[in-house]
Amino acid sequence: MVERNAHSMGIFGRKSLFCLFAVTSVLFMLSWSFVLRSAGRPHFVDLNILPNSKLLALADDGNSRSRSQRDGEVPILVDNNNAPKKYNLFKCNPSNQVLKVFMYDLPPQFHFELLGWKAEGKNSIWPNIRNKVPEYPGGLNLQHSIEYWLTLDLLYSEITDNLNGRSAIRVYNSSEADVIFVPFFSSISYNRFSRLKPHQKTSMNTLLQEKMVTFLTAQEEWKRSGGKDHIIVAHHPNSLLDARVKLWPAMFILSDFGRYPPSVANVEKDIIAPYKHVIRNYYNDTSGFDSRPILLYFQGAIYRKDGGFIRQELFYMLKDEKDVHFSFGSVQKDGIKQATEGMHSSKFCLNIAGDTPSSNRLFDAIASHCVPVIISDEIELPYEDILDYSEFCIFVRTSDALKEKFLINLIRSIKKEEWTRMWARLKEVENLFEYRYPSKDNDAVQMIWQAIARKVPAVNLKLHKSWRFYRSPWKERGLKSTLLPKNFW
Repeated sequence: MVERNAHSMGIFGRKSLFCLFAVTSVLFMLSWSFVLRSAGRPHFVDLNILPNSKLLALADDGNSRSRSQRDGEVPILVDNNNAPKKYNLFKCNPSNQVLKVFMYDLPPQFHFELLGWKAEGKNSIWPNIRNKVPEYPGGLNLQHSIEYWLTLDLLYSEITDNLNGRSAIRVYNSSEADVIFVPFFSSISYNRFSRLKPHQKTSMNTLLQEKMVTFLTAQEEWKRSGGKDHIIVAHHPNSLLDARVKLWPAMFILSDFGRYPPSVANVEKDIIAPYKHVIRNYYNDTSGFDSRPILLYFQGAIYRKDGGFIRQELFYMLKDEKDVHFSFGSVQKDGIKQATEGMHSSKFCLNIAGDTPSSNRLFDAIASHCVPVIISDEIELPYEDILDYSEFCIFVRTSDALKEKFLINLIRSIKKEEWTRMWARLKEVENLFEYRYPSKDNDAVQMIWQAIARKVPAVNLKLHKSWRFYRSPWKERGLKSTLLPKNFW
């Protein structure tokens, strides 16, 4: 009996010790959970202690986001006095960041005055876009109008409180900016003012470039970075012919690199922007493989110099092929209307290298949902770091295209199912190449700003490394000469 009681007491003691240990463990874990929670990130952050927090706040990826943030709604920034901020810079993109752009207030002669706009007063620099937006000249002038759309977008960011879908805003303190934008309408300057007028020794286009170089290189912003954080648009292949070799450190926005030495412009440093297509969009496109009677379409200049020799070679190879349209065409005599009808009726549209690797024809084809066939070995494409063009384009090497029957056999081998998939993808991506005012989410304007934003870290890395051993004042930094670098990047 004694032994049985002792045994029972031993079991009871072990159970008591186990229960005591379990309770102690739970209390220990709860106490640590409380400590960790109290030591975690605060729910309310004083925005004034954040660097450059006046105009930019980064969204928190943690669970401290409000319900409206998690649901995709745009939150309101609140300062210490609980007063709503004017700018809300949260954005639903991978970096949750809006690009801050400082734009020079260049005189109107560099931008809207080139379009025929007249300033309302001596101190007036920009048009009042609330009342009327100056129009850009039509026709082929429009294809290189990129600086016009970017400038309008920055001006519009000043007058709207709706930042949904916005990738960039204008700021007025250059030290807060990510990049510096130069609003020089270089393409229209070349198109309209590069020819000498009677009794002129220097064209207006050349004079404006000289004035711009003098202005830029005298600015503190340029000296501070040597121009590396400056954005200069030169989309027409012949724009900025005189100034480009003096402004080579800047980030250029170009159509391609065909007329630039790699020391002045290259894919590492610069941005390729889409042309603005000139043919009509294909709205409500319900066409299909069987309702587009033309297999392969090309209409344009056939005899070109430089890399464009392939056009005439292909013309003689394809001109007699059944269901292939390959002919000379221009903007004259309803040329744009004819091209619109032709592309809308074609399954595939040829984009062949001309005087330069790129042409507006690619973006006309995209707007027409006509699968582009690209024959241009040196072409660079807009936002190709995030966009896979092989999903909606056919790429053919020049050497292969010149082989007898190679191109036509390749095109005929693409059947209805594959073509339909590419056609549907074209309709999904066409918005990425549309220039509009006001700009909309992920259109061409916003995509260009995003492409610039992706270059900013590399620019900052280059700048920070170049400043490691500086001991001189800010004003002495920058370029000491305009000689071209042997290897800038």
